[in-house]
Amino acid sequence: MPDNNRIIIFDTTLRDGEQALPQSLSARQKLQIALALEELGVDVLEAGFPISSKGDFDSVSQIAATLKRTIPCGLSRCVAKDIEAAGEALRAAKHFRIHTFIATSTIHVRDKLRKSFDDIVEMARKSVKLARTYTDDVEFSCEDAGRTPIDELCRMVEAAIDAGATTINIPDTVGYTLPMEFGGIITNIMNRVPNIDKAVLSVHCHNDLGMATANSLTAVQMGARQIECCMNGLGERAGNTSLEEIAAALNVRKGYFKDLECGIVLKNIARTSSLVAKICHEPVPPHKAIVGSNAFAHSSGIHQDGVLKNRQTYEILTPESVGFKGNNMRMTARSGRHMIRTCLQNLGYIADKDYDLDDIYNRFLKLADKKGQVFDYDLEALVFFTKEGINDDDAYRLDRLNVMSGSDMMATATVRLLAGKRTRTDSCVGNGPVDAVYNCITRLTGVRCKLTSFEITAAGAGMDALGQVNITVDYNGRIFHGMGLATDVIESSALALLHAINNIERTKRIQELREPPKKVEELVSEAKA
Repeated sequence: MPDNNRIIIFDTTLRDGEQALPQSLSARQKLQIALALEELGVDVLEAGFPISSKGDFDSVSQIAATLKRTIPCGLSRCVAKDIEAAGEALRAAKHFRIHTFIATSTIHVRDKLRKSFDDIVEMARKSVKLARTYTDDVEFSCEDAGRTPIDELCRMVEAAIDAGATTINIPDTVGYTLPMEFGGIITNIMNRVPNIDKAVLSVHCHNDLGMATANSLTAVQMGARQIECCMNGLGERAGNTSLEEIAAALNVRKGYFKDLECGIVLKNIARTSSLVAKICHEPVPPHKAIVGSNAFAHSSGIHQDGVLKNRQTYEILTPESVGFKGNNMRMTARSGRHMIRTCLQNLGYIADKDYDLDDIYNRFLKLADKKGQVFDYDLEALVFFTKEGINDDDAYRLDRLNVMSGSDMMATATVRLLAGKRTRTDSCVGNGPVDAVYNCITRLTGVRCKLTSFEITAAGAGMDALGQVNITVDYNGRIFHGMGLATDVIESSALALLHAINNIERTKRIQELREPPKKVEELVSEAKA
């Protein structure tokens, strides 16, 4: 039996999580995720449902043969051929688990399985015994346990343990229960099943009512020692218990959980979350706890002031602890003077010496109302330019754009820019239409920056929707933002890059204003060097 103070993390991203995706993952993608989850510190990894297809069988076999520390697991119904397939798929591993399940709730037994409960119990017994011929690590799940009468649930759990199950899983399959209710189910099982000490009690909660994490943590308080979860909360319908939420909660509230802990490496959470999101083509919602882009963002002036004085005022865990570089202090019309002064101070400007805070703040509010979000280079421009319409002095404007591309030809773009009163025109090829346009703009402006993010969203609905492109670029180690909006996404992309380049050019002009002109002797010395 494992340490009773340690929570076993059972990850089912590759099985239950994949069921939420519009397409199946390839064997290579699954292996990539499996290795990342092993690095994260997952104890048991449900690699798939081997009987479902040859592809899933092969993928489970490959993962089982590759994992070094994490225990691979395969799912099976209480059907002999399922269990045999799982056993064969996992045999490459030195130690593996077979997870077999059958529904136990009245509605499932009566309307789906159409059998008596006695028949269901006997099927469970035979299946667990068959699984034990392949491995001594057998998990049994009572599907829809949350809606199963407690007497029948206890009877099934006792029978499964008696047959040889070493882990008993209690799923809230349809996310029906509430925390106190689910905790009561776990308490009843712990108190009423005479052989419960011979197995680890596990929970598998769904998020249909938004209770998955709360139900899982309540179950832990009542004696459960394994939590089944998914990275980013992926899973059927509204998803499964979120792995990162469980790991963070056990860490932040260690005293509340009486020093219970798990083996998850917190600093690997951000990286793993990003990998899973990209491979699964499932973007993390901005307001997702722990890993969302808003999870460590502060916009309110009151909050920003508190965080600047002491981060613990509004951050219960640091972004660095879960693998992010830092928090995000967004400058909006809600930001206060403290935030503006601190940002300018970080840029090297001193209040009262280099600028008047009241003047800058008043002009900042007008700019924030116009733009929505203000960035550090915008704020810096306010120090040197007396007007709020910062975009009025753009170095470059798009005058004309023409693109030719197709499946059997290399994309070619012709771009004409306005640079003051003069025009500049160039033609370039690229790996696609956007790449060709970006190559043109880079050559015409001479600004070579690295594209770090590119995002297209629809502004509006139907055929007349505008395509909004948001990008970030890295120029000399500093991040600049660009946004473009047009009915044509290629044009939107061009406008976004020009927006970023104009911000870069404005920053260059500011730098020239900040640095005093070099003396002749200095220029001669540099030339000789």
